[in-house]
Amino acid sequence: MTGLIDTHCHLDKLDDLAPAFELARESGLSGMLTIGTRFSQADTQIALTQHDTPDLRIWCAIGIHPDYADEERLPSVEELVAKTEAPSVVAIGETGLDYFHSGDEAKPAQHAAFRTHIAAARQTGLPVVIHTRNADDDMIAILRDEHAKGAFPFLIHCFASGPKLAEAALELGGYISFSGLLTFPKCEEIREVARMVPEDRILVETDSPFLAPVPKRGKPNTPGYVAHTAARLAEERGVSLDEIARITSENARRLFTRIAA
Repeated sequence: MTGLIDTHCHLDKLDDLAPAFELARESGLSGMLTIGTRFSQADTQIALTQHDTPDLRIWCAIGIHPDYADEERLPSVEELVAKTEAPSVVAIGETGLDYFHSGDEAKPAQHAAFRTHIAAARQTGLPVVIHTRNADDDMIAILRDEHAKGAFPFLIHCFASGPKLAEAALELGGYISFSGLLTFPKCEEIREVARMVPEDRILVETDSPFLAPVPKRGKPNTPGYVAHTAARLAEERGVSLDEIARITSENARRLFTRIAA
């Protein structure tokens, strides 16, 4: 099994990159996408892509995680677009809505940031990497409202909800990525969604160093562990691991168009 792409990790939060890259190669990865959570640290994400090698590609995304939307200065659409001039920036995000850690007072900042990132995605053609937690109705409403202004590519990462959100995202042309949550015993609803997502819209990720999959649960996550999530995804969909590696890597290259360049 070769060619897996970890479409969502946080290399800036890993303690030691060298063993992470070594394990990634041993696990059959061909690339990984390191995700920004603060726009003020966009240059850090871009710098991490200097570890890019022909056998293990490193790309990045830049944006503001919703948990930080009320802390970070919201850049203009033009500022976001300017940061994407670096060829290693293949996506905008992560951005979105997270009502788990915040109350109503945080919603205006999250909504404004989310819409700004979408506008930048629409202008550049780069996909939006979306984080959503405990916010399904508002997420669906904003995606539909923004889509009516003009289509834009997007991915809901670390899918953690049910069929309603998945179906709404898929109707708008979105992709869905599954993390180690897919392997957790109590996450049957997520596995239900993983079985119904069309073959050409499904991706895998680690969200490392968070959410290590079974059988590594309880340990710091690392990009190489995406192989365990991919194996469970293959099991749920009744295909081989090699087939899941092929499907998800082809989907990643279709969504993140700069990866294929």
